[in-house]
Amino acid sequence: MPLASGTKLGPYEIQSPLGAGGMGEVYRALDTRLERNVAIKILPESFASDNERLERFKQESRATAALNHPNILAVYDIGDDRGTPYVVCELLEGETLRDRLRSGPLTARKAIDYGQQIARGLAAAHEKGIVHRDLKPENIFLTLDGQAKVLDFGLAKFTHSDSDHSGDAPTMQVVSEPGTLLGTIGYMAPEQVRGKPADQRSDIFAFGAILYEMLSGKRAFHGASSADTMSAILKEEPPDLSATNRNVSPVLERIVCHCLEKHPAERFQSARDVGFNLESVSDSSISTRGVPILPAPEPKGTISRSWLLLAMAAMLLLAIGIGIGHFFGRAVTLHPSFHEITFRNGTIWDARFAPDGQTVVYGAAWEGRPQELFSARFDSPDSRSFGLPAAQILSISQSGEMAICLHPAPYTHWIQSGTLARIPLAGGAPREIAENIAWADWAPDGESLAVIRRGQSQLNHLSALEYPIGHVIYDPQGWVSHVRFSPTGKYLAIADHILSGNDGRIVIIDRKGNRKVSSSFYVGIFSLAWSVDSKEVWFSALRNGSNSLAVYAVNLSGKERLVYEAPGALIIHDISPSGKVILTAIKARTGISARAPGETHERSLSWFDWSFLSDISADGKKILFSETGTAVGANESLYLRGTDGSPAVRLGEGRSGALSPDGKWVVASVGDPAKLMLLPTGAGESRALTDDKIDHINPVWTPDGKSIIYGAAEPGHGRRSYLLNVETSQSRPITKEDTLGFLVTPDGKSLVAVALDLSACWRRAAEI
Repeated sequence: MPLASGTKLGPYEIQSPLGAGGMGEVYRALDTRLERNVAIKILPESFASDNERLERFKQESRATAALNHPNILAVYDIGDDRGTPYVVCELLEGETLRDRLRSGPLTARKAIDYGQQIARGLAAAHEKGIVHRDLKPENIFLTLDGQAKVLDFGLAKFTHSDSDHSGDAPTMQVVSEPGTLLGTIGYMAPEQVRGKPADQRSDIFAFGAILYEMLSGKRAFHGASSADTMSAILKEEPPDLSATNRNVSPVLERIVCHCLEKHPAERFQSARDVGFNLESVSDSSISTRGVPILPAPEPKGTISRSWLLLAMAAMLLLAIGIGIGHFFGRAVTLHPSFHEITFRNGTIWDARFAPDGQTVVYGAAWEGRPQELFSARFDSPDSRSFGLPAAQILSISQSGEMAICLHPAPYTHWIQSGTLARIPLAGGAPREIAENIAWADWAPDGESLAVIRRGQSQLNHLSALEYPIGHVIYDPQGWVSHVRFSPTGKYLAIADHILSGNDGRIVIIDRKGNRKVSSSFYVGIFSLAWSVDSKEVWFSALRNGSNSLAVYAVNLSGKERLVYEAPGALIIHDISPSGKVILTAIKARTGISARAPGETHERSLSWFDWSFLSDISADGKKILFSETGTAVGANESLYLRGTDGSPAVRLGEGRSGALSPDGKWVVASVGDPAKLMLLPTGAGESRALTDDKIDHINPVWTPDGKSIIYGAAEPGHGRRSYLLNVETSQSRPITKEDTLGFLVTPDGKSLVAVALDLSACWRRAAEI
């Protein structure tokens, strides 16, 4: 019989019923001690007399109460009032995910947001050894302020309705013995369907089914009967998301599919991994730049476009010195001392302490000369070349043997790879070990190496982490860098990046590749080193919204702190046993150089610190470029400058743009999401061409100057190219979905396009 308003259960006063289910009745109540509203769940009378179920109710309630996480329903108290067991929880305002899905699928952005929150809640539970076993939309609550909370952790539901074959059937369990079913049909993992024990990977399968449903509005597995649904889980794949919702990116679809692998070993192995990958999808759009567009024809005597593109891509990391700061213990001194030991101009790639703690080995290219390997000491301003072919340092063992990269070749603008070789610090001939190695580190015993091998092409960046060489222990979704063993040798640290940029986080794993902890997400990670006591990983990174590249630390519990921040940028390379730190102080500029028509010498056309070329006028006398560095901060701006070296003129805000064929207008991508604006290069007024919530990227003019081609993803569609009439501002799609054009042929009849799944690139005829 339902409890009447005013009924007392211990210190709680019942106010009104909220709902009922197979495992209990839920009421709104007042905590008379704290004067706060709570929710109370009462065990049904038929179950309260079952000692085994009653004890499990209490034990699992205590386990849930041990979880303190914003994405898990908070349990405040458990009790028993005159034979009525109850659980007291926070009172939530909003609706369940099931209620929300009845009105249709969620947007990709909202599904990713809720997915990240659910994954964080699951990760917190799994780390406490608690597996949900019954994750489904009914057990996800969406609060009015946008939070997703996981409900009913560990509270198995024991009733089963044979008449309900919808997939919403209650949890089926008789007892927790092998061969029984535990979970909700439609969201069970294959191992649960087979009656095998469920672990955290079973929750990940259910999470994948929920994420699929949020994106598509349809269930991943659904049959006419319970048996049909279970058969689909065991044998069938859900329909492609692209067939149900055209606005799902290939990367997001791969995450869903990876969660829904039939075999647990082939799924994500932790909820943190899932959350990290979802975070990569949500953040990747702010970390990548559009492809600069250049006109197809090249009039005689104009600037070399290909040379300018190379100049633009050369991220000139001009390291002006190496500082040695004394950072003893876990807390950083407010005024560290620095000792500069290099004094030439050039690029320093990497540096390591020798076993004596006084010698530094580093790779550098000074004054434009080929890259060499040098050694330097604190007590001398001189650096000594090892006399080797082009090489960079990767690691030095405690026995004094170096792991070096011979003949390093640029892989991207700041990554090199080459032949891994070992050579004594005292000198000798290098012995080659492996090809295409970008990073390596000696294990503390000095007998084996962990390596990161370059991928097969620039499209897939770097491959997995190998330890020992040839044995993959960490296979990322994107790419990894900067592997380092802890001084104890128990753990390795790596930087795990998204596929399309340097964004990522620090990940600490054991020697078998099992993840222990990971940091929060950064928009750029550039180096890392272990603290002397093996309790922290220090790393140089750029936080979202910050222009300062600083040194941070994360410990083995995942707690992070700022170690040191200074004007400019600091890259950490190594920490000695005595606590000294090798840093490079970076003064980097991305510049533009050109030879103007009729001239014989090149000149720099850079303006501030980060100048990116966007376009060149047809006569070669003007360049359009953007500035994105610290000089302009968050206000990315477009400038027009003459190739004769005359001062640059700021046209307005914009991340990229293109000059009209007559040179009188610039079409610019402005804001976030980016709209298209027309900016006059002379007298005139700016004009908005688009005014909606869609991100418009990579605009380029047609040769007649009457239309603009841009990339965008309209609601319900994948990203593709559109043709916009400048006079009317009307547009229409001209490529298929997940395909972007970026160059128009001189006759204006064809478009060069690229497939966004990176599987093909072709010249496409389009009705322009």
